[in-house]
Order: sequence, then structure tokens, then C-alpha cells
Amino acid sequence: MTDGRVNPEQTLEKLGVSGLGTVHYNLMEPALIEAAIRRGEGRLGQGGTLLVSTGKFTGRSPKDKFVVRTPSVEGDIWWDNNAPMAPEAFDRLHADMLDHMKGGEYFVQDLYGGADPAHRLDVRVVSELAWHNLFIRHLLRRPGRDELDGFVPEYTVINCPSFAADPERHGCRSDTVIALNLEKKLILIANSEYAGENKKSVFTLLNYILPAKGVMPMHCSANHADGDPSDAAVFFGLSGTGKTTLSADPARTLVGDDEHGWSEGGTFNFEGGCYAKTINLREEAEPQIYATTKNFGTVIENMVYDPETLELDFDDDSLTANTRCAYPLEQIPNASMTGLAGHPKNIVMLTCDAFGVLPPIARLTPAQAMYHFLSGFTSKVAGTERGVTEPEPTFSTCFGAPFMPRRPEVYGQLLQNKIRDHGATCWLVNTGWTGGAYGTGSRMPIKATRALLTAALDGSLNAGQFRKDPHFGFDVPVSCHGVDDTLLDPRQTWTDTEAYDHQARKLVNMFADNFAQYVPYIADDVKAAAIG
Repeated sequence: MTDGRVNPEQTLEKLGVSGLGTVHYNLMEPALIEAAIRRGEGRLGQGGTLLVSTGKFTGRSPKDKFVVRTPSVEGDIWWDNNAPMAPEAFDRLHADMLDHMKGGEYFVQDLYGGADPAHRLDVRVVSELAWHNLFIRHLLRRPGRDELDGFVPEYTVINCPSFAADPERHGCRSDTVIALNLEKKLILIANSEYAGENKKSVFTLLNYILPAKGVMPMHCSANHADGDPSDAAVFFGLSGTGKTTLSADPARTLVGDDEHGWSEGGTFNFEGGCYAKTINLREEAEPQIYATTKNFGTVIENMVYDPETLELDFDDDSLTANTRCAYPLEQIPNASMTGLAGHPKNIVMLTCDAFGVLPPIARLTPAQAMYHFLSGFTSKVAGTERGVTEPEPTFSTCFGAPFMPRRPEVYGQLLQNKIRDHGATCWLVNTGWTGGAYGTGSRMPIKATRALLTAALDGSLNAGQFRKDPHFGFDVPVSCHGVDDTLLDPRQTWTDTEAYDHQARKLVNMFADNFAQYVPYIADDVKAAAIG
């Protein structure tokens, strides 16, 4: 069945998928919401949102992600980080999944991954769940209706949550699997209703494809000065460090909140929407994101709500702390409609330091930037996981290890070359703790972080006076308008300065131990940055 725009020569049957029941192509938002409600996948929420639950999976399953080990990709994949799957096992998985899907109702979206026409990826997403199709329609970029007539997908994603894999037969770890076959240009996702697997599988594809073209794929948010796309900034960071919050600046234009590329022409968004965390979301702190939770079409994921009024409870994490909302970029009033910006003038690396050691902001040399980029540091805090009784470091290289098919040095060298060629200023920003570690100190004031970022992006901070940090060797500003000078020197915020020194040395050693894995692959200047 074809009830949306599609190239007749590129229907699923023409691509080798046959025997399905009703197939809906390129439905728009109202029809997808109607289908999701008709099928019992969710409820219509306030303002026309769609309230859904992802079942037992409330986050990604990185240990169930595989890359098919074929000769054409053998030498390019970072196998220490990407579990291999045999081609024969993938073929069995593919055949069994297609057999399982026969007679079923499916939803298809033809979409772009990437705002830059020179580097975008044409992707077809086949979803068993109507709300997954709505989600990915928000999160990737939507072709114009006239473009769909000639749309030819380069890669296809098939997502079937009702299919359970067989580890012995399909060469995987459990009954859940995300399998990427780069040679066949096909991704299979089974036995998970968590919608984030859809978007991150496309991100992983772009992380594989673009470096060979000299384009830097980045797990970052981005914005630019209002009216001046050439004054761009990117914000690297792991989950919970503030990418979405800090890039959604009312005084700047939002390019995107999660995934971008840096090409010869500048910065471009991979996505067409945002996937924002909603736990503890407050209107006064993040009004733009908060407003989307009552906008038509927004997907509200795993949030607790009043069964009668449908009022959302932003503080209830009984289902998961990873509550989210997914919405198209145009729901943010100052978002860029092109998804394009110039070369970044400022690169911000966000970390949540629960040790209370790092300053709220520091300026990095290009070599230090590569060191911190490859390190990808943030920290877990007590209470977030069973058995965690004190802060634990988390190092996720390139601020996105689960999505990196190639070795980290490939991305690190690309970033270093881009910084060198375009003269970006690099900053490390700590949104974590000050005045002591988690449990003793307090969270870095968001007003101070915003003031420091404003000064960094307008150039005034770079023109000021700096001191050299004795532990990490980076430059730290001694003052900034609107920020208490004491906050800029974390040692002075601790009542016990000897305890600070001990904690700082401990964290430096953690960095060094983690970074040892990269030392054989990097240049001497980055090695020097590793020892401060």
C-alpha cells in the first residue's frame, strides 16, 4: 500500500522486502499519531503530544550492537570497540526477521542524514511501530514532498521490536540486536522499543562514512550568533553534561543539539530535530525545551503523567531517569532552518566533574584539545548505579565511543587538523561540582556557566588574564564579569586545600591511566599535553 509520496521504483518490494501486509510510506505527523493511537502504542497528550513507553528498554543497548566483519571494512573498524558479527550470521538474521515480518503492518520514512547536500546520507527507515516512524521523522531531516518522487535510499534501517534474535543462530549476545552491515548498506534492529537506537544507528553510519571524505563527524550541539552563521560554536559532551541546555541560548541561533559534521564548507547538522532529557526540566531554566512538551507532535518518552489530566511529572523517575522528548527543530523559536553554519570559532568540551577538581572553564591549546577530546571525560556519581559509593570517572573517547566505528585517533587527528586550519579557540567547561566532590560540594551554578560561555563566545574572556593550572597545565581565567573570582580557582572553593590537592592528583592519574592506550598512535605534542 502506498499512502504517502514514494518513488514507485523504490518500494520495499523493489528493494527485496516482500510479503508484508499494509505498508505506509512517508506518512506525515497527524497520520502517524492517528496510527499510533489506533494501534495502542501511546496516548494523545496535552497539546497533541504523543505519550509513549519504551517497555523494558529505557536506553540504548551498546553491548548488543554489532558490525558485520566483511573484507571491505576489516581494516577500517575499531574492533576493540565494535563487536564483530559474521556475514553468514547476519544473513540468517536478515532472512529470519523478514520472515517474521510477513503479513504485518509497517511504516516507512525516506529521510536525509545531514543538512549539507554534498555530504548527506539518503536513508530509508522501516518501522514496526508507528511512533518510531514519527520519532525518526522528527530526528532526521525531511525531504520536501516533491523530492520524494526521486528519492533513492543508499542505506536502509529495519526496526522490528517484536522479533527476538537467537544468539546461537544469529551470532549475537542476547535476543536484542543492532547489526550494521556496511557492505550491504543495511541495519537491522530487533527486540528493543527504545527509539534512540534508530537515530544513533544513522549517526554510527555517518561516523564511518564521513572521515574518508575529510569530514569530521561530531557528537556535539552547535549554535551561531544571531544573524551571523560564520560565528559558530560547537559543544562536545556526554549525556548529562549540558549539550542541549547550553546550546539552546536565546541570544544565539540553534543549529542542532546532538550530531554535526565539520566539512570544508563549515558546520552542518546531521539531524532535523532534538531529543532532549526531561527529568527535572523547569520552564524558568529551559523555557524553549519546556514549551515543546505541550506542542503538537512531540513524542514524550517514558514520562509519568496524571491518567486523567495527562499533566506531566517532570520529577518522577520511577520508569527511568532517562525521560525524553523528541521534536522537530522548528519547535525551537530561534533554530536554524538550514542546519548550516560556518567553521567553529569556538569549540567547547563539556564535562561533569563530580570530583570537584576542574575549574568552571579553561582554555586549551590544540594539543590539549585533542588530549581531552580523546579522553572524553565525565563522571558517575554515588546513587546513579548500584555499587557506586564515590565518584567514578567515565572516559568515552571522542565524547561518543559507542558510535565510533573507526579508531579514536582518526577522529582526533581530523579535529586537530580542523582546529589548525581554521584557528578555533578551544575551551573545557565543567558543569559538575565545585567546593568539594559530589556529596560535599555543590553543583556548578548554571548562571556562572552561562556567563563564562557568553564571555568565551564573544571573545572578551580570551582577551583577559589567565593562570596556568598546576595539575593539568591548561590556562584558567582569573576573572570574568558576573562570576565570583573564587569560583574560577577550584582549590580556593574547598575548605580543605590539601584534600583538594590529593583529589586533583588522583584525577590526573586517572586521566593518564586511561590515555595510555592512545600514546602509541599520537604525536609528541599531544603526548606532552597528556602530562600537563
